[in-house]
This record gives sequence, C-alpha cells and structure tokens, in this order.
Amino acid sequence: MVRAMDSQTLRDARTAYARRAWADAFELLRESDEHEPLGVPDLERLMWCAGMLDRDAELFAACERLFKACADEGRNDKAAYWAYFHGFRSFALGEQGRASAWMQRAQHHAQLFGRECAAHGYLLLPLVMRHLGGGDFAGAEDAAARALAIGERCAESDLVAFAKCLLGRASVRQGRVEAGVALLDEAMLAAVGGALTPVVTGLIYCNLIACCRQVYAWERSREWTQVLTDWCDAQPQLVQFNGQCRLHRAEIMELSGEWQDAVAESRRAAQSVARAISAQTAAGAAYQEAEIHRLRGEFAQAEERFREASRLGLEPQPGMALMRLAQGQAGQAAATLRRVLGATADPLARARLLPAFVEILLETGVSDEVRDAVAELERIASKFATVLLQATAAQARGELQVHEGAAAAGLAHLRAALDTWRDAGAPYMVARLRVLAGKACRVLGDEDGARLEFDAARDTFEQLGAMPDLERLRLLLAVPAEPIPAAGGLTRREV
Repeated sequence: MVRAMDSQTLRDARTAYARRAWADAFELLRESDEHEPLGVPDLERLMWCAGMLDRDAELFAACERLFKACADEGRNDKAAYWAYFHGFRSFALGEQGRASAWMQRAQHHAQLFGRECAAHGYLLLPLVMRHLGGGDFAGAEDAAARALAIGERCAESDLVAFAKCLLGRASVRQGRVEAGVALLDEAMLAAVGGALTPVVTGLIYCNLIACCRQVYAWERSREWTQVLTDWCDAQPQLVQFNGQCRLHRAEIMELSGEWQDAVAESRRAAQSVARAISAQTAAGAAYQEAEIHRLRGEFAQAEERFREASRLGLEPQPGMALMRLAQGQAGQAAATLRRVLGATADPLARARLLPAFVEILLETGVSDEVRDAVAELERIASKFATVLLQATAAQARGELQVHEGAAAAGLAHLRAALDTWRDAGAPYMVARLRVLAGKACRVLGDEDGARLEFDAARDTFEQLGAMPDLERLRLLLAVPAEPIPAAGGLTRREV
C-alpha cells in the first residue's frame, strides 16, 4: 500500500514537473525520495526544480548525487557533465575554490571517458566567459566556436545553444553586430521551442537581452523581453530569472514612456531577489527606479535610490551626474563623469556615459573636451552600427554644431535622430530632440518652427510628468533666446 502511494507521489511529481510547477514538483520529488531514493532521471528533475527555485543547497546536493551515481556506473561522460555543472554554478556564486575543484573533477572524468564527449565542450564555456570578461573577444570567439563544434558532433542541444549564445556575444563585441545577433536569435529559438533544460533556457534569454541592450538594439530587446515575460508568466512558481526579467521589462517601460509602471516593475524586481548573488539585479532595479524619479524631478527619492544602487555595487552613472546637472551643479556632474570615464575602457560602457558627458559639458560652453567626446561616440556608433546608437551619436553631433553656430547642419543631425527615436517608440527621447530642434530653428530665425517643436515637446513632457524638462521649456517659451552667431560670419538670412 505504501509503495502504491509512493508511486502515485512520483507520478504526481512528474506531472507537476511537466507543467513547470517547480515548487510542487520539488516537494513531491523530495517526499518520494524520502521513501525510496530517486533514480537518475527523477534526481535530475529534482535538481532542475531546485535551480528554478533558486535553492542552491538542494541543487548542489542533487548534483553531487547525480555525479556519484554516474561515476559508480562507469558513465564517465555523464559524471563529467554533473561535475562541470556543479563547478559552473559555484563560479556563479563566487565560490572559486569549490568551482575549480569540481572543474578539475569534470576534466578527469572526461579524460576517463576515452573519447570526445559533450563535457569537453562544456569545459570550454568558463574559458569563453573569462575571455569575454577580460575583453579578449577574439579568444572568446575561438573557444566558443570549438565548444559549438563539439556540441554539434555530440548532438548536445544545451551545449549547442549556449555556445551559439556566447559566440554571438563575442561577435557583437567585435563589431559584427548583425552576425552576432543572428547567432543569439538561433540560440533563442531553441530555448523558445522547449528543447533545452530549464536553467539553460533562462540563461540564454538573459544573455541575449543583455547583449541587445549593450548595443542599443532596443527593438530586438523589446521583442525578446516580451517572450521572456511570457515564459516567466507561464511559470508562476518560478524564482530564478524572474527578477532579471522584471528589470528588463522596467527598462522597456521607461523607454516606452510608461514611467509609473516602470517604477512598480523595478520595485517588484528588487523584491523578487533577496540573496547576495542577486545583488546585481537589485542594484539595477534601484538604478532604474532612480532614473524615473530623476526624470520626474523627484530628486530626494532619486538620490536615495542612486545611493542604494551604489551600496549594492553598481556605479550610479550617468543618472546621478544628470541629476546634479538638473540641480545646477554642472561642475560636479562633469567631474564625476570624467572620473568614471577615466576608469572605463570598454567602448560600449563608454557609449552609455558619453551622451550625458556631452550634455553636461555643453552647459558650460564648447571646448575641445566636448568635441573629443562627440568624436569618440561617433567612432563607437560607426563600429557597432545599430540605429539607436547611431541616433545617439547624431544627437550629440547636432547639439555641438548648434552650440558652435552651425545650426542648419546641427538641425539635420537632430532631425535624423528624432526620426529614429520616434520609430523606436520612445516619447521622452523624441520630446528632448524636439526641444533641441526648436532651439536650432530659433537660432536660424524660424520662430514659428521653434514654437511648433516646443509645443509638441511640452505636450509629451506634461503627459509623462517630466517636470524638470517642462520647467526648462517654459523658460524657453517665455523668453526667446538670442540667436547664436552663425559659422563663417553668415547672417541668419544667408544661413
């Protein structure tokens, strides 16, 4: 009778697992395991459930049992895989000594297998990630390509998808954005199709979206964030990846002008992560919320959240520097970004900082420093060549040209950037560019054109609650600015 009940519990556990009811399946599998030790397939289910519930103690315990069971049976290829996975997760937790020991164990059993197995490819993945983290993108590409080839020869779908994902990241970081994103899309299709194990599926989602964000591929990021959202929503008991998903969603909401929803989603992202390993997500959520407060002029709340992001290990820039600019502290804002840029070598990380640096420097006048910043941003945009990164560089060039007196040339750049951001569905960026275009029209003597741009921007700022921008715009509307002298000594009519 007891064995019949146990069998029913195990059947219920497998049904819950198939429904991706991770908590239910986990408890049922543990209950069944207490009556009779689980076999390897069900022990794997228990381990993946623990992973999706972010329960590492139970994940490691199941992983060690899987390793021992496979090693005892002489299945050295599988033993190598479970040793690798134990080490991989330990690396993610920052447990370097334990991770290294398990990776060595994985290497030993892969060699005992006597011929090529999937573990040989998996063991290349930590090398790929070290190269990516160290900026050796060619080395990362080579190691990822070798891992991919092994995965294809061994017909290991997880390895193939993850290797493609990392290969795509390496390609993107070398400026081959289109080819790299195509590889990421291929990996994502395998994840969407349900062909991969649960944890690897989540890792690929997060890797792809993070890579798209780095190169301003917002349309692709928006598309895949919705897919990730659907994936998370279909698993109400999911813990792992849920916070990161909410953070991505909050970023898209900010871009789309859904600021109140973005704040709420950022808070949910922070609340869904409690452990130290998730500090990066919590820091990102604090920064995201701070940005909305900054844009709405709620500087006390923004200051608090920027400081929380910093406490959790995230540099709260350029948002905090832009807040100082709005508070009339342009000198402090410029000094902060000089310091951060001086410590930042990665070009895509610099691309996040340079537009704010240009804006801040132009507040105090044109200089060689701002010209150099604009030129650098243009070089980065040329290398990575995504439309929004190019629009960001065009905006910076346009602002500089207007300040230098070349208003007609500057207006052309500003309008090109405006059209791109409009296509991206980013109302705040469009309104900011309308203000800049209006200033250029005013310099050219076209007060009607300026008023049209200012009025359109005002409507958007009012809808969003962008109070600092609205106040600056009211000043522009109340007192027409003196035209900036045109380049080459031309009159306004000649321009």
